[in-house]
Amino acid sequence: MPCPHHDIKIVQRSNRQSAVAAAAYQSGERLFSEYDQKQKYYSEKRGIVHTEIMLPPHAPPEYADRNILWNAAETQEKQWNSQLARRIVLAIPREIPPEQHADLIRDYCREFFVSKGMIADFAIHDKGDGNPHAHILPPMGRISSGTLCQRQRKGPGKQ
Repeated sequence: MPCPHHDIKIVQRSNRQSAVAAAAYQSGERLFSEYDQKQKYYSEKRGIVHTEIMLPPHAPPEYADRNILWNAAETQEKQWNSQLARRIVLAIPREIPPEQHADLIRDYCREFFVSKGMIADFAIHDKGDGNPHAHILPPMGRISSGTLCQRQRKGPGKQ
């Protein structure tokens, strides 16, 4: 019987985390962080079978470039304790054939993120050990007037 698993966290500067590093980890790409002027790369990362960035219709096409997207997300947030992105890990049932994994995660991202004006950067990892899973990284901010905006903070007197 399948045992569904998911994990949801926030990428936060106060925990010394970086959205660029999170994107480099899940995609297996070498990315440069403008925030700390360092290369982010996880050379030992194996089993990445698919990566994709899904944009809402009003997003600038340059955000399809992972390096541009995540540096823009980090630039929007100025504080030492900024929340940069959500980090979601979803188990994919072993019973689903591998050729259907990308469509499954694409449909999930379309329904829960892209349809709400958010970007979804996702990667599917499968080392062949019976643990296929997806990493989804949506920025905290939404697209407005063609740019990624700071996330809306709720506080006293705000709705």
